[in-house]
Amino acid sequence: TNTCNTSLKTGLLRKMQNLLNTCFGALVLGSHLSPSRTECYITSDMFYVEVHLDKAGKLVDVKVAHHGENPVSCPELIQHLRDKNFDEFSEHLKGLVNLYKLPGDNKLKTKMYLALQSLELDLTKMMHMFRIATNANTVETILHGSVGLLTARSGGHLVSLQCYVSPNDIFEEGTGAQLNYTDVNSVSMSVTVEGTTSVYKLPIAPLITGSHPVDKKGTPSFSSVTNSNCVDLPACFFLKMNRLMPFSLSYIKKMGGTTGIPVFETTPTLFPLYDLIIKSQLHEEGEASLPALTKSMLFYASLPGQQHCYFLNGDAPVQDGRSLQGAYVSKIPFRHPAQVPALLDIIRHQAAYNTLIGSCVKKTYVKEDTSGLLQFEVCPLTDSSFSVSFQHPVNESLVCVVMEVIDSRQVACKLYKGLSDALICTDDFITKVVQRCMSIPVTMRAIRRKAETIQADTPALSLIAETVAIMVKKNLQSRTLQIIIIKKNNNNREYNKVINFYSKK
Repeated sequence: TNTCNTSLKTGLLRKMQNLLNTCFGALVLGSHLSPSRTECYITSDMFYVEVHLDKAGKLVDVKVAHHGENPVSCPELIQHLRDKNFDEFSEHLKGLVNLYKLPGDNKLKTKMYLALQSLELDLTKMMHMFRIATNANTVETILHGSVGLLTARSGGHLVSLQCYVSPNDIFEEGTGAQLNYTDVNSVSMSVTVEGTTSVYKLPIAPLITGSHPVDKKGTPSFSSVTNSNCVDLPACFFLKMNRLMPFSLSYIKKMGGTTGIPVFETTPTLFPLYDLIIKSQLHEEGEASLPALTKSMLFYASLPGQQHCYFLNGDAPVQDGRSLQGAYVSKIPFRHPAQVPALLDIIRHQAAYNTLIGSCVKKTYVKEDTSGLLQFEVCPLTDSSFSVSFQHPVNESLVCVVMEVIDSRQVACKLYKGLSDALICTDDFITKVVQRCMSIPVTMRAIRRKAETIQADTPALSLIAETVAIMVKKNLQSRTLQIIIIKKNNNNREYNKVINFYSKK
């Protein structure tokens, strides 16, 4: 290090001196200069970084070499040094050091690195095979790809998989223009290998055979796990979430069942799932007063022409008299690349559920006595469904919409109302709206506006409702009541509008 320091003549090298002094002690790194004093080497037992300068001290190249490999130029590190972004350069060094925080000697660590490298090659091939087979664009690859959108490992940054983004984060509000997918709050994770207390058989060579998929989704075929392509290691692969993500207990068990490895080594402490979703959502919005907001479970949404209040009844019993339980998950263990698509499907499913519930959680404040404030109650039914209850837009009765998150792509909706209640909208209408926006407040606004449109379009609806109510009270046999309303269109021409109502015995 002293040798390096004596040759720091340029602005870049002086900055690097500070970097070396602050980083090396914590990261256990060494450094030295080449005889020509135009190359600076940052070294460890398992890797080294070459910084190449010309005689004037101008940056030429930055290369990274892992144990037993030739140095490879790293564009990211080059750009960080050219931009004098030494903090980010330091983060890359930390990432490289953390990559080798593994149990065992250098020989064992090398095997673990080879396992990670083999996994990365297979995952990269899986993404390319999906895109070729389906002709998927970037957003489709994120939402539906077998491994999501993969970003290759670079410097000290691990391979990342981006697997879910909500419609609200894809399209700009108002204009509908597509946003830069890298700027949004998406669900993504890094891929790494870490030491474990148990021993697992991990591949040390790529397992995908050939480039021909076995189906139209680009699914590859894998070679069998043998002693020639796999070794027993005190480690396994992990998907490390970019932020703590709430999962229901049943989904945590599904992930463990998919891989044969429990997500948690010890039984996790469980909390009401809705509490975790609320805290996660408020944290993303940068809200400081988490406890007060979480305790009230009341949240407000200010929409064009409407003000909403949402009560999230997360304590409602769903099974065995208990509320829906869950835990934060930071990383998910696995041991084979073929397990990743199934894990991502579970992660996406939970992300879609969390997105819908989280859409009600805003740090908007509206006075409770605000005129026209609309009240809604969101109540869990299962780990994949919930109800939204509210007052009928015309009658004083209570109606509710049940939303079933089938998977990350499909949400089935059904409206429940009294037989005598005025028509609001169809189940198909609600389903289309919620799948497009993945937002409860936006969907509730659309339902109310649709009901208002129907009211304006059908002046005789109150009379119809009274007629149906009389039929129900008189316990008439099941039959169809057909009412023909004569209306005038914009050209003042009359047309018939037929409305069918059903009464059941």
